[in-house]
Amino acid sequence: MNAPTGDNNYEVVVIGGGAAGLSAALILGRSRRRVLVVDAGAPRNAPSAHMQGYLSRDGMSPAEFLAAGRRELVPYGVEVRTGEVTAAEPDGDGFALALADGTALTARRLVVATGLVDELPRVEGLAARWGRDVLHCPYCHGWEVRDRPAGVLAHPAMPAHQALMVSQWSSDVTLFLDGTALAEGDARLLAAAGVRTVADPVAGIAVEDDRLTGVRLADGRTAGCEVVFAAATRLVARDGVLRGLGAELYETPLGSFVKTDGTGLTSVPGVWAAGNVTGPNEQVVHAAAAGYRAGTAINAELLMDDLTARADAAEGRTG
Repeated sequence: MNAPTGDNNYEVVVIGGGAAGLSAALILGRSRRRVLVVDAGAPRNAPSAHMQGYLSRDGMSPAEFLAAGRRELVPYGVEVRTGEVTAAEPDGDGFALALADGTALTARRLVVATGLVDELPRVEGLAARWGRDVLHCPYCHGWEVRDRPAGVLAHPAMPAHQALMVSQWSSDVTLFLDGTALAEGDARLLAAAGVRTVADPVAGIAVEDDRLTGVRLADGRTAGCEVVFAAATRLVARDGVLRGLGAELYETPLGSFVKTDGTGLTSVPGVWAAGNVTGPNEQVVHAAAAGYRAGTAINAELLMDDLTARADAAEGRTG
């Protein structure tokens, strides 16, 4: 790795500029730390027109939210760079980082808030409607599509769960099993919720006049619906930096994620993680809270380290 030049030495480098990363950077900047945010500019929720369920920000566009967050960093001297961290390794009491453009950085502490990527099922036409009328989270989008006929593509590990959730927002729900077998007891709950099931293989999404009209089955039939929840999506954490550092991961039915404690500290000393890189259920509001917790924990650790070093030095001079 190249040696850093100029002022590329930071107390904290935050990798990822979404809600988690910007929140961590905000509290660290307010704590008078020298902070850099490195953001690749590919937020998970970019296809969505609005984000929901964030108190005081309900309905705000994701782009507007991130722009507001960046503006709030300015008074505290936090730097933001567009780029990608390609490697990180321990370096003395901190870390050396390399960016894709060849820039070298050092940091005493790291926050990894790189999020995840949604890998959609290989269903023809699904990706083109993602974030519009092909959705993932009923808490994020259920109100906006309430009472509309909804289809759910079953997840192999928990086929009924998403359909049962969606039934809270619509009484017209069809679960497309696509060959997946229901777990014991699922049929009973689906019947109680009024959810229909279709066992046949799914071929694609039917669209007319730029509007989703149903799910096409392999036998040529189309089951009508106006929105589809893609529960079968696989969540792939952007965890390359964390894996490179040897951080401990854990497995879920939806994918693998980095393991952290209550403050976001990973198994690697000096490295925190926040947001969707840590788990499948982190919504924007959760990510912002996790970034705040990580920022306060990092500031406290740096402060105690500095004060301990200062006390040791003073005792050495007077001893």
